[in-house]
Amino acid sequence: MAFRRRTDPPSLPKGEALTAALVGLGMAFAAEPALEPNIENTLLAASIEGMEQEDLRVLAMLLTWLEIHSAWVNVDRLTCLVSQQGAEQVRAFWSAVGHWLGKDRRFARMAKAYTGPRRDLLGTGTDFLVRRSGEDPRLTEGPLRVPAGALRDRRGDVLRPAELAIRHRTYRCRILLGPSYRADMWAELEAEPSLTAAELARRASGSFATAWHVKRDWNLLKSAQTG
Repeated sequence: MAFRRRTDPPSLPKGEALTAALVGLGMAFAAEPALEPNIENTLLAASIEGMEQEDLRVLAMLLTWLEIHSAWVNVDRLTCLVSQQGAEQVRAFWSAVGHWLGKDRRFARMAKAYTGPRRDLLGTGTDFLVRRSGEDPRLTEGPLRVPAGALRDRRGDVLRPAELAIRHRTYRCRILLGPSYRADMWAELEAEPSLTAAELARRASGSFATAWHVKRDWNLLKSAQTG
């Protein structure tokens, strides 16, 4: 049991905490940034806010962020989190993202998160808007019908990878080591080298086995540097 990866649903940020977390991931909202928020927890929370509360600005910012930063998302963990969501509209959103980013094979399983009929993002007016302007070209292959322009590109409101790497330790480690549990554990050790393997696994939502190896490698490198 100790070697299994944690799959229990995390506590997700809401309200002002979510806004601060989004700013901490490099999105331009009017709030002070949270310090190095959990990446996948924040992305999932943003999709819940956007889909359940019909917050189109959050959804637009989220799509732009994913377009820029998807290479450094732990898609395996995010897909597991999405699969635990009971809200069909949230799973439909991530299924649409999986279809959109499907050239990255890591997103293939996410595209299967929702298997129901195609849904409209907007509560009303979708038929008229689609006839007038067509659909959002990013999402035409997925289960979410979004009129073009409803979720506008907000590229100027999202930090670039080099900028986000300066302020977010875990993101920086993912650039170095790949978007993995190992990278997240390495970032945790950079912040707190005294963590045990069990604590490391818990904080990074990873397995004890991975944490044990990361802790071993960390200690080896530190010994080499001081020796």
